[in-house]
Parts: sequence; C-alpha cells; structure tokens
Amino acid sequence: MQLKSLCRSFTPANVARLAGYASSEQVEPEIVMRAIGMLMDRGWGKPNQDNTHEVKGEIKVVLRKMLDDEDD
Repeated sequence: MQLKSLCRSFTPANVARLAGYASSEQVEPEIVMRAIGMLMDRGWGKPNQDNTHEVKGEIKVVLRKMLDDEDD
C-alpha cells in the first residue's frame, strides 16, 4: 500500500478528532484555534495570497514532472 493511500485512510478518524478538539471546553485555546484552522483550510481551502511584488529583469519558470510519481 502506498504511503499516501495509507495516510488518507486515517482521514475520517483524524477529522473527527480535530473536530473534538475544536469543540472541547477542556482543550487549551491555542490547540482549539489550530484545530479549527486546519478543519477550515482542508474543508474550504486556504485563502489566496496575491503576489503584488514588482520584479525587474527576466523571470525564469521551470516546471518538472517526476516520472516515478504513481499517485497522479
């Protein structure tokens, strides 16, 4: 079994655990906020971060695809 598939098999249990932390009164507020953030990021995606930097000169972009990537 591929590592990615194995890790994904734990998704339902881990989401339930995060939700438990997020709604718990006994968990430290920092952990609650991190759990909420993780649930929101995975459920709705992270907000776009626009790049507004100005660059002088050429920009070189290199795209590569791994040939042995079996999960795509």
